[in-house]
Amino acid sequence: MSRHFDAIIIGTGQAGPSLAARFNGAGMTVAIIERSKFGGTCVNTGCIPTKTLVASAYAAHVARRGAEYGFDGDGDVRVDMKRVKARKDEVSGRSSKAVEEWLRGLKNCTVIQGHAHFQSSRTVVVNDEVLQADKVFINVGGRAFVPAMPGIHEAPFLTNSSMMDIDFLPEHLVIVGGSYVGLEFAQMYRRFGSQVTIVEKGPRLLGREDEDVSDAVREILEMEEIRIRTNAKCISLAKRDSRIAVGMECDEGPPEVVGTHVLLAVGRTPNTNDLGLDRAGVATDQRGYIIVDDQLQTNVPGIWALGDCNGRGAFTHTSYNDYEIVADNLLDSNHRRVSDRIQAYALFTDPPLGRCGMTDAEIGKSRRPVLATKLPMSGVSRAVEKGETQGFIKISVDAETKHILGAAILGTGGDEVIHVLLDVMYAKAPYTVVQRAMHIHPTVAEYLPTALSKLEPVA
Repeated sequence: MSRHFDAIIIGTGQAGPSLAARFNGAGMTVAIIERSKFGGTCVNTGCIPTKTLVASAYAAHVARRGAEYGFDGDGDVRVDMKRVKARKDEVSGRSSKAVEEWLRGLKNCTVIQGHAHFQSSRTVVVNDEVLQADKVFINVGGRAFVPAMPGIHEAPFLTNSSMMDIDFLPEHLVIVGGSYVGLEFAQMYRRFGSQVTIVEKGPRLLGREDEDVSDAVREILEMEEIRIRTNAKCISLAKRDSRIAVGMECDEGPPEVVGTHVLLAVGRTPNTNDLGLDRAGVATDQRGYIIVDDQLQTNVPGIWALGDCNGRGAFTHTSYNDYEIVADNLLDSNHRRVSDRIQAYALFTDPPLGRCGMTDAEIGKSRRPVLATKLPMSGVSRAVEKGETQGFIKISVDAETKHILGAAILGTGGDEVIHVLLDVMYAKAPYTVVQRAMHIHPTVAEYLPTALSKLEPVA
């Protein structure tokens, strides 16, 4: 016997629950399946818990700077990691519980916990129960990638997920990987009180960013006594009594770093290996990401893939936008496409980096006439008042159309202020809309008109 639904949704990350609710409102019957914790990566091991930890680390950092702000204190701030973890667990757990209660409260939605796998393109099996639907939506997310490096099976290591379980302070945390996840954990745990070393195989941190952004972020981290090793080749792990040695070949520095704990932050891999996609005929690329078209349909009619598992964006906001694209196309006969969205994301170090549009390298390859501006955060009144003047604002525009091509705001409030430019880009309006706007003083955003008034041709 099998049960038939109008739609089956596998996974409760950012796209799945919203899609279930939208279908439910349209009178469709929905089965949504979750094998583990409700809410996916963002709620349980990603955005919500890590940014809660970032907030605790920021509070400790500011407390140590009391003398700079005019109040007494010896700067000896001791962090209680059990209380820090308890706060994180409460915030994250509340969000996960809210997702589950929301889904179970939907009238036409059946919530099933268990491991789902395809039997055919229209049939999914979970807990030995057979489910059928004409439409199936895969929203299974991803997990930390564990590379096949020497010693990986002999030495213990942590990932972004298992880091959520520790309630103690590592004496010396060695982070393998100098990109977004690794850098956030590096600064966070340094502020909690750990020694931190970053080991990056590339020539610089944040290899996808422009060099000036990478260099500025490195300087910020090194000012907090975070040690950074780049150009690290042939990375390996080895146990050394109660410690772990991270071996490497570098142009400079010793051939290994010995720490008490190691965090692997070298990328992500999709949770698609045990779904039985071959039985459904769903195609994946060589890394296991499900191949989708511009409207997130797979090669099999009636099957869609949303969120991290489709390789079209590894962010909560791209996953949610996937839901919007699919729901609007199916229910409102819209023609929304993945290619309509503008690249935008943030690095949640302190100060944060807000990014939208093209990088300088991408703009250069386009060979279009460009105007650009770059000004330090030390010129922003709000940053000076807060005592947080690290970083800069840089913006590039098309010299002919006057449209904003890309921007990076590394500085206090950069993760929020970037949306001023992003929204103008979506509106396809010229940069002069921002330049001529009256912004509130004193804010970081008020500096954007000033920055845009100083655009100069790029040679």
